[in-house]
Amino acid sequence: MLAVELVFLTPLGALLALGAVLPLAAFAVAELRVDRARRALRLPAPRDTRRWRRIAALTAVPVLLALAAAQPALRSFEGARTRTDAEALFVVDNSRSMGAAAAPGAQTRLARARAEAVRLRAAIPEVPSGIATLTDRVVPNLLPSADTATFNSTMAKTVLLQRPPPLAVDVLATTLQALSATASQGFFTPRKRKRLVVVLTDAESRPFNPSAVARAFARAPGVTPIFVHVWDRGERVYGPDGKPEDAYRPDEASGSALETLAAASGGRAFAENDLGAAAADLRAAAGTGPTTTRGSTPKTTTLAPYVAAAALVPLVLLLFGGRRTSLTRKRAKIRSLPSFSELTR
Repeated sequence: MLAVELVFLTPLGALLALGAVLPLAAFAVAELRVDRARRALRLPAPRDTRRWRRIAALTAVPVLLALAAAQPALRSFEGARTRTDAEALFVVDNSRSMGAAAAPGAQTRLARARAEAVRLRAAIPEVPSGIATLTDRVVPNLLPSADTATFNSTMAKTVLLQRPPPLAVDVLATTLQALSATASQGFFTPRKRKRLVVVLTDAESRPFNPSAVARAFARAPGVTPIFVHVWDRGERVYGPDGKPEDAYRPDEASGSALETLAAASGGRAFAENDLGAAAADLRAAAGTGPTTTRGSTPKTTTLAPYVAAAALVPLVLLLFGGRRTSLTRKRAKIRSLPSFSELTR
């Protein structure tokens, strides 16, 4: 549903129209005096209509400029289309290893994962999407919502390193086995039949059983997973002093572990540099389905430039209209003069 209304963004700008009031008032007073004198002398009224055209033009220019200063605009409200059959859950690994970066002060894996999640969310704008974090458990941050702004804000403000921390106290606390919970523990609305889980992780996990996760995802109505490997072998976890932590070493087997899980659960795993393909796969997995209109998004189209341009029309008529009439008269007079042959007869 689309609704349109006319609004004025700076209504006080219309006060500029008062600039046309004083000259018009002065002209009216002068006309009254001329009219009284004409009647006293019993003179006929003038037939010249050009004067009134000039008055109209003089009035139109400040009025149109005042209208432009008030900034008229068309404001439309269009409801966002939202899928009624599908939901997505973006699970971001926020374990200690996700704080790894290429150098001290460089962008961490977690920061990249947040940005990549926002980009992937934009690939399915009609699908309500939620957020959760992953360590040795999956914790919800946002239940599936159709509001993209809420999703982006939640991703930026609440998905933080080790918040909440893992339950286990270990050098390597993360386990991808915990993803099984997303299929059965209330992360999705019960009536939604199409469910997508997008996991952004470095996949540096304790040993787990991919088949157990696959079985959890396969239970009706089923979950379609997509994995993004946020990892680089040259990254380290740096302390406040800028020195790398001795206890951390990148897990070279993390990529193959994620691919094994993707193959077992009927999903696909993508590297960070292949995010476009991941977005395409996510759109394909979401497919199409019934939608409804929820909320409204305002869109403002300003008309001020067009109104200001319209003020040029009476201004041009005012400046050049009289000249054109004068030229026409002069040409008529020239035509009425006798020719040289007529003068020499």
